[in-house]
Amino acid sequence: MSVNAWIVVADQPTVGNLITVARSLGGPVGAVVAGPRPVAETVASSGVDKVVWCHAPDDVPPEASAQAVADTVAADPPRVVLAGRNPAERVLLGAAAARLKAAVLTGARSVSLADDSTTVVNAVFGDISEETVAVSGPVALLLDGGSVPPAAGLGATRTHGFEEIDLNAAHRVIGVGRGLKAKEDLALIEELAHALEAEIACSRPVAEGLNWMGKDRYIGSSGAHITPQLYLAIGISGQLQHMVGVTGAETIVAINADPNAAIFSQTDYGLVGDLYQLVPAITAALK
Repeated sequence: MSVNAWIVVADQPTVGNLITVARSLGGPVGAVVAGPRPVAETVASSGVDKVVWCHAPDDVPPEASAQAVADTVAADPPRVVLAGRNPAERVLLGAAAARLKAAVLTGARSVSLADDSTTVVNAVFGDISEETVAVSGPVALLLDGGSVPPAAGLGATRTHGFEEIDLNAAHRVIGVGRGLKAKEDLALIEELAHALEAEIACSRPVAEGLNWMGKDRYIGSSGAHITPQLYLAIGISGQLQHMVGVTGAETIVAINADPNAAIFSQTDYGLVGDLYQLVPAITAALK
């Protein structure tokens, strides 16, 4: 079976958005997985038409399968190859693109097919602007991977403990970044949110790379743009892609262990220190 689009997957099955985009193009969708077998099984159960698993030992990183991924895609060349934006998938997509001699666009937001070209809306300048590009040959696209897809014929599977919300309705929002070391540590943030009567949100890597929260809670240029009375950023570095989502906040406060973090130049108040000490102390003071 010849596929119309390939999805390249590394060690996380966070490909719900990739599957949606691939399906919108019409025609069969294939997935090549360079991660563990459970990842391949999850992707296979999501309803794609074809899955190829590039088996490797557990202690071998997905990037080591770049050659096998490229061989798989080249054996059934598509018009479009899609991958998420995590580092491993960037490497795998690059290998496939090189084999296909495909154009590569790293900020894809949408894609559509015409008879003789592929049209891509691509984010540029740090995701603050867009360009529309028409490509006549194969094209390889990096875009938001999305969440773990539900099994075909079943309801959506929630892999995190947060209900879907409308962040735009919140008066106070706490944003969490990669400064938080483990998913279990979200309990500290939840306790603070309860004391502050705030909603919890996150940076893109927390939602799409770690899948600790849903995409409805991701703040940034291609996520939510919020206007709360208070935005408290915890463990967030302050990259432009995130901060454009909070420019409408009345007051921005940041907690970060790095005194040189970019976020401190963009906030009203900043606390330099270990969030694991500061967050419980603030929670106790609010109580």
